[in-house]
Amino acid sequence: MSGRLIVVSNRIPTEAEPSGGLVVALHDCLTARGGVWIGTSGDPQASPEPKLRQIADGPYTRMVFDISPEEHEGYYLGYANSVLWPLFHRRADLIDLQPDFADHYMEVNRRLAQMLADFTTPDDLIWVHDYHFLPLAALMREAGVTARIGFFLHIPFPVVADIMALPQAGDLKTWVAEFDVFGVQTQGDVARVMAHYRDDPGAVFNTQGRMVASDTGMRPRHFPIGIDAQEFAKLAAREEVNVQLGMTAGQKLVLGVDRLDYSKGLRHRFDGFATYLDRRTPDSPKATLLQIAPPSREDVDAYRDIRTELEQTSGMINGAHAELDWTPIRYIRRSVDRDRLAGLYRRADVAMVTPLADGMNLVAKEFVAAQDPEDPGVLILSHFAGAAEQLSDALLVNPYDPQDVALALEQALVMPLDERKRRHASLRDNVMKENIGWWTDRYLTALQTAPAPQPDLYVPGSAA
Repeated sequence: MSGRLIVVSNRIPTEAEPSGGLVVALHDCLTARGGVWIGTSGDPQASPEPKLRQIADGPYTRMVFDISPEEHEGYYLGYANSVLWPLFHRRADLIDLQPDFADHYMEVNRRLAQMLADFTTPDDLIWVHDYHFLPLAALMREAGVTARIGFFLHIPFPVVADIMALPQAGDLKTWVAEFDVFGVQTQGDVARVMAHYRDDPGAVFNTQGRMVASDTGMRPRHFPIGIDAQEFAKLAAREEVNVQLGMTAGQKLVLGVDRLDYSKGLRHRFDGFATYLDRRTPDSPKATLLQIAPPSREDVDAYRDIRTELEQTSGMINGAHAELDWTPIRYIRRSVDRDRLAGLYRRADVAMVTPLADGMNLVAKEFVAAQDPEDPGVLILSHFAGAAEQLSDALLVNPYDPQDVALALEQALVMPLDERKRRHASLRDNVMKENIGWWTDRYLTALQTAPAPQPDLYVPGSAA
């Protein structure tokens, strides 16, 4: 590759050791390959200027741009997280359509497109991440950028019926089609992208699955993201000795680690755990669910609602089932550092990963990597997590069905060692092989070998 790798995402790490699935993955990628990472500055009082500024150098260069307080409200909290996030997570009922949200979203993307047009060369590879920047390729082409531009969506792609709730539904087709490679997490997501264009006379598909209006064009492909599994396994083994939980002998630890979000199925997880408690016999294991759920986006009404709901639900369940020496649910509403989390993963007897919709879910993969292969814990995984396509030897559940979740928990807590080892060996093999390096190589190879950009290739609704 003669040009630079330029990564664009809303969030960019400012700390020495980044946290969060997307950020850690991209940090590992750029540390290995070099390049430039561009994102928002995070300064809430900024006055935007039409230029990028460098904030750090090292294995790769970090550059930022500012958004105004009004843009933070409209572009980030508004269109990105009150319109696109619920839409893409099957919650069109939670969309908050305010007229200025789309205006701020487009303005931030337009300003960034021009800054990138001034900064990039035709030989660069531009890798755009996530729903904050869906229009970026179309706007960069308008600004004269001829470099290859790829996109990776870390969250699920929406179903066609839900997309119709978006006033910019027609624009979404153009935004997606302007990327040379449109990457998603799962084969199911590829099918949903294709379905988005099936009824459009401007979209034609060739035998390789490429959406075309001549002989080249955008191709949706799935690239399931991984983790640095070897390093995480070493970290977990090292940190296990530092885990002090104050649990009595014989108690089992069930672990949940999620950002506080309605897509994560936390209320449904609590309901499933409560059903397990209701079904317990005197011989059943005494299990404690340790749920870590740091808050985010608390300025959005739907997030305040889920926080209140979980606090009330956990209190009711503990009130009904707690004993003097046992609290069934320990609910922690703050962040826990990554090292300590690694030790908790390794200590846990069961991990519950039960989202209602999730692009991938790296918690599932971190839990698998962290386990002792000689005495592994059991992964309970929602059918609706993208990771379920790869991790089929987990106990797969329907999080909407508390009986299904409870039965899986019963099975996990008494599972014989031989079965635990067999299931874990299969899961570990996938997590170790299809790791962060594998994901990066697959995506960048696809982008590097994509046909050269063809301007004005696709016009929604046009005849092919």
